[in-house]
Amino acid sequence: METQMKLSEAARSSVTNLSESSFIKACRREQTSVTPVWLMRQAGRFMPEYREIRAKVGFLELCKTPALATEVTVMAQEMLGVDAAIIFADILLPLEPMGMALEFTKGDGPQIHNPIRQASDVDALKNVDAKESLSFVLEAITMTRGALKANIPLIGFAGAPFTLASYMIEGGSSRNFEKTKAFMYTQPQAWHKLMNHLANVTHAYLNCQIEAGAQVVQLFDSWVGALGQSDYKEYVLPHMKAVFAGIKPGVPAIHFGTGTAALLKLMRQAGGTVIGVDWRIDLDKAWSDIGYDIAVQGNLDPCVLFATGKEIRTRVQDILKQAAGREGFIFNLGHGILPGTPVDNVKYLVECVHELGQR
Repeated sequence: METQMKLSEAARSSVTNLSESSFIKACRREQTSVTPVWLMRQAGRFMPEYREIRAKVGFLELCKTPALATEVTVMAQEMLGVDAAIIFADILLPLEPMGMALEFTKGDGPQIHNPIRQASDVDALKNVDAKESLSFVLEAITMTRGALKANIPLIGFAGAPFTLASYMIEGGSSRNFEKTKAFMYTQPQAWHKLMNHLANVTHAYLNCQIEAGAQVVQLFDSWVGALGQSDYKEYVLPHMKAVFAGIKPGVPAIHFGTGTAALLKLMRQAGGTVIGVDWRIDLDKAWSDIGYDIAVQGNLDPCVLFATGKEIRTRVQDILKQAAGREGFIFNLGHGILPGTPVDNVKYLVECVHELGQR
């Protein structure tokens, strides 16, 4: 208890040292002296140090061990020199407390052994008390906030309702989302009940992360690009609005999805302080569509990190040119760092952004 109190004090006191963070300033569209950069999956399989830890513990065990989650989170930020840390966790962690049988299998990724098939399955979902059932994530956030340098913001995150619902219905990954869309179209009442449940769980969970010490939160809607605009409006938009409306006021919230070039304007309507952009659309076009009065994050193709240093530098220059020195730009990849990515290339990317992004 004494240790937790000390860590909580460290989390609170660190907030006062973040006023000059370029990342926080960019989230709020304030002027920065340099373009901030952080990278999705910056703590992951591309790092030898991470693989050494994973050789000893399973993925879920790592997520559920606060000291180890803290170690990999801080290690990645310090090794890469990025302007923010993101807590090591997984978007699917809230599913277990709901009653979903979640397993991470080697090579196949997450598997859910009791997928949702009918309205009664939705009715059977349990409410989630994040402080109790996801306490390991919250403890990791508090520990990490205490271990990070005081001027480095910590990002908390959660999966967006559509992406979580898709996992719950498909039972794992999917290419075409046949089961998800069939459920959505044929059982709309059950669908909206499920999405409402997930929206409530998600914003409550994010608020707990903020209370534990996260300065920024991100919503990952990794699969929402599978939808067209009309389906997004009817089946997703109201629930995303509910999530963002429920997040503690004043805390920057990043809204990210992949394959969303056609959905960016709707995502803007849904909410978020920052809109994350993937690599399938030019940054200047995306920002124009979204509106220059909101911050954006993106959007280098992760595969560029397998190229030469010259190519990496050229691509960074191109994205910065498209950002045109506007306030509110955060450099990131268009999705997460891929396994097998050369560590030196990731470090070089960060160096290029800091060098070329001077203002």
